[in-house]
Amino acid sequence: MKHAINDVTLELIQGDIASQKDITAVVNAANAELRIGGGVAGAIHRAAGPGLEEECRPLAPIRPGEAVITGAHNLPNKYVIHCLGPVYGIDKPEDKLLADCYRNALKIAKEKGIDSVAFPALSTGAFGYPMKAAAEIALNTVLQEMPKLQSVKTIRFVLFSKSDLEVHTEVLEKVK
Repeated sequence: MKHAINDVTLELIQGDIASQKDITAVVNAANAELRIGGGVAGAIHRAAGPGLEEECRPLAPIRPGEAVITGAHNLPNKYVIHCLGPVYGIDKPEDKLLADCYRNALKIAKEKGIDSVAFPALSTGAFGYPMKAAAEIALNTVLQEMPKLQSVKTIRFVLFSKSDLEVHTEVLEKVK
């Protein structure tokens, strides 16, 4: 599914965040130490190779809602933007912290002149954020930021499963 505001396109697809060849920056659902982990962090670190963890080491730790940028190493992209999403039920206020992740990632993209960014569904895996609530926050935040973007022309949500894509599509239909 695609939705455009001004000249920025928002896309929702099912796929693998670590294989977005036509995207300049992919977003990592990072842990505080920016190390290899499970889920998205594991997939990105495995595909990028050990150089990514080395580059991340001096940038850690980060706090929920924060984002930092590194090179992409062996990934087909130029950059990785690492965001630490909130752990649902623990990091408060979780809705604001999750929105901050998307806002801060787009702020970095804007500052670096990046033209395309791919997001996973931040905080919905091991961090336990319910998919529908996370999709509402993510999509509302991105839609609010889209009119302010100059360099970013494509924002893609790369969703792991068909059901995750369906939830995001349903939410986008309501909020756009």
